[in-house]
Amino acid sequence: MSGAPIGRPVAIAAGGTGGHMFPALALAAELRARGQRAVILCDARGARYLGEGIEHRLIQAASPKGGPGRRLAGLARLALGFGQSLATLHRLKPLAVAALGGYASVPVGLAARCLRLPVLLHEQNAVLGRANRLLLSRAVRLALTFARTRGADAVPEAKRLLTGNPVRAEVLARRGQAYQAPRPGEPLSVLVIGGSQGARVLSDAVPAAIALLSEAERGRIRLTQQCRPEDLERVASAYAALGFEAELASFFHDLPERLAETHLVVSRAGASSVAEILAIGRPALLVPFRLAADDHQTVNAATVAGEGAGWLIGEAELSGEALAERLRALLQEPEQLAAMAARARALGRPDAARLLADAVQALISPSGARLELEALA
Repeated sequence: MSGAPIGRPVAIAAGGTGGHMFPALALAAELRARGQRAVILCDARGARYLGEGIEHRLIQAASPKGGPGRRLAGLARLALGFGQSLATLHRLKPLAVAALGGYASVPVGLAARCLRLPVLLHEQNAVLGRANRLLLSRAVRLALTFARTRGADAVPEAKRLLTGNPVRAEVLARRGQAYQAPRPGEPLSVLVIGGSQGARVLSDAVPAAIALLSEAERGRIRLTQQCRPEDLERVASAYAALGFEAELASFFHDLPERLAETHLVVSRAGASSVAEILAIGRPALLVPFRLAADDHQTVNAATVAGEGAGWLIGEAELSGEALAERLRALLQEPEQLAAMAARARALGRPDAARLLADAVQALISPSGARLELEALA
């Protein structure tokens, strides 16, 4: 940890998924670049995303959802995490706490309020998540990715601020890459992604759509597709039967580069996926995960589609026929993609990490201390 900032840190609580951890890591990097020590508090699942040398502490956490047994076990782990959080925060003596969602942020946020520490919440989705709702009354500030976030109006407007969702440095590095729609007759590059390991629904619908295209139309599609490991063989066989070449993998380590080089993204509508697509500025056909908590992926996708930066298609409506029709229309009129790419880029927030770090540091300032006293009154 040579050369790392020292002194009282900012504690950043997040956990579980990359959708929570990637913004946490981006915020930590921005704070460290300013000379401010930052410590990430996460659960074991979130720890998978930590790189070497990232200062962190592990906190027990679990979702209190499911049957009676799972609910009781989840509540017990959250209670244990609360005790761990109290002890950890007491030792760290952080200047402030930023809670970025996921159940690991709940015990940390609750402990922070018991210790009279200022808490900032950040919501990555267009619907306020359950963890953030649990902490809402204890927060001094609520930072939002989308201006019209469902549930955010429970917080006075003076306490809300729009920052966007921080993305990885590798993504921001690709933001300057210009978008060039395919000219008539040129290949249409399509990138299919579905979370960290693909999505079964896309492994079904995309091959079915390619099969419905004419041979000439298939010849103009350049396809790169992420599939779950268990789906790779059958998807590859479906394309081979058509004589269609596609690049398939269960994970792409160079995803930002691939996003920048594609004409169209077909993706789930998770917070990080949407933020990265918009940051680079690429048109997207978004297929929300139908079981996402509070149906937040549908709201994310609807927000993007409502701004003319992409399309929303629900799982129930997704079929080979529907997707083939969309691809056929884009092959015939590819120029519409350039306008959508421009709108997507305009929605992207490349300064999200900076704005979020500004908000955190404002809590530490004398005016931030006054806000904290008002919140505790």
